[in-house]
Amino acid sequence: MVALSLQSPLLLETREKFSSRNLMHFGAYCKGGVGINAVAIDGEFPSFLPKEVKEIEDPFARTLAQRIQRLPVKVGFSESCIMSSCVKPRFQCDTNPVVLLHSFDSSCLEWRCAYPLIEDAALETWAVDILGWGFSDLERVPPCNVASKRHHLYQFWRTHIKRPMILVGPSLGAAVAIDFAVNFPEAVDKLILIGASVYVEGTGILSKLPKFLAYAGVSLLKSIPLRLYANLLAFDDITLSTCFDWTNVGRLHCLLPWWEDATVNYMLSGGYNVANQIKKVSNKALIIWGECDNIVSSKLAMRLHSELPNANINQIPDCGHLPHVEKPEIVARLIADFARSGALKKEKEPILLSSVDEKSTYPFSVPSK
Repeated sequence: MVALSLQSPLLLETREKFSSRNLMHFGAYCKGGVGINAVAIDGEFPSFLPKEVKEIEDPFARTLAQRIQRLPVKVGFSESCIMSSCVKPRFQCDTNPVVLLHSFDSSCLEWRCAYPLIEDAALETWAVDILGWGFSDLERVPPCNVASKRHHLYQFWRTHIKRPMILVGPSLGAAVAIDFAVNFPEAVDKLILIGASVYVEGTGILSKLPKFLAYAGVSLLKSIPLRLYANLLAFDDITLSTCFDWTNVGRLHCLLPWWEDATVNYMLSGGYNVANQIKKVSNKALIIWGECDNIVSSKLAMRLHSELPNANINQIPDCGHLPHVEKPEIVARLIADFARSGALKKEKEPILLSSVDEKSTYPFSVPSK
């Protein structure tokens, strides 16, 4: 299988298709007030995104950013709803929804290249920001430890998705996915784990830091030099100009005022440690790994494959740590094939959501190569 350029006709056509139908959504807060999920209109960005989003050049990041909105999620550790950031699907279909998580300290913009291709394959697709990262409204900063992240994702699923998910987790997002599937098996149909960081023992010694040192470390975490270096490590082949732009994409959520508090809370809580949960996963799983991963060794892919009871594995050549960014066409095809495997084939057209005229539908298909 040959990966296409990020300027491939398929990607550009998909972007054009989905960038032209933006509209405002209205939603109710839990306490009865009416709130606005500030989705972009006519190419504008949601008002809750940092103003620096306008400086991003990546056309796919810009297009997906215009679709980010906030939905209310009621959680037990907060008196009010958390307005939780996500990208909602354009349509609903019979296949179980694909729900895309992101990696450590990232956001749904991580799926900027692959999201439109997965959606174009006629899959109901969500991209959800994990509590404490992404673009949710945390004006009253909640606890952002593993338990609260898990509970928030469950309440998001229970309130808005409501059907068993094909849950996709890249890097640390794979640990989030495994932890969630073990604790809430009724919410998960299948798992897809990409470059899975699941053998790290939480935040390790960082959880023992005095608070003032933790804040100093977190400030370094959002610095441009560190993020730039992380991008150079993460991708197998990337130009310097693209690396700078993707650094701006990757740190955009760090510019929200509650990011430091939420990240310190997570760091000091100990983080995810799911190595002992892996063998408890009963779901059918797909492992995707870049053969040139410089962050999580591809040797761990074989270990994970041997420990998951019901898993297939697909390694992508000439690819680094984030295949869904670097080789989006391959990853989208793998996700689509895996999502449909074992599903009943029905000839119903998908129901288009958020349509201006509520009548239009698109032909969704990914051409075979």
